[in-house]
Amino acid sequence: MLQLAAVHHIAIICSNYEVSKRFYTEVLGFSVLGEYYRTERQSYKLDLALNGQYLIELFSFPNPPKRPSRPESAGLRHLAFAVTDLDSAIAHLTEKGVVTEPVRIDETSGRRFTFFADPDDLPLELYEM
Repeated sequence: MLQLAAVHHIAIICSNYEVSKRFYTEVLGFSVLGEYYRTERQSYKLDLALNGQYLIELFSFPNPPKRPSRPESAGLRHLAFAVTDLDSAIAHLTEKGVVTEPVRIDETSGRRFTFFADPDDLPLELYEM
């Protein structure tokens, strides 16, 4: 049987590197572990951590195709981040100019959550723990 230990990282390809870098670091609060420019690919790779844990690789490539995200499409649906205070997280995003959807209640757990989007319209979720 395969013994997975953990999720190592999530890779995201963005259309505007500087805009996405600012969003993930200044709006969401990720810290930069490493930033690399790969000349042969004309591509940046930005390693990002959350609370010291390596989590996201942010890539730029010349002219990446758009990701179909709405209506629902096959593949990765969204990334969800746990928060302890959904209201203050929403207030922070609103202060930074990020629009969130109305808060919903998870029918299974009874917990509150909301969705918002990154600069490339990748669906992101805040889930109150």
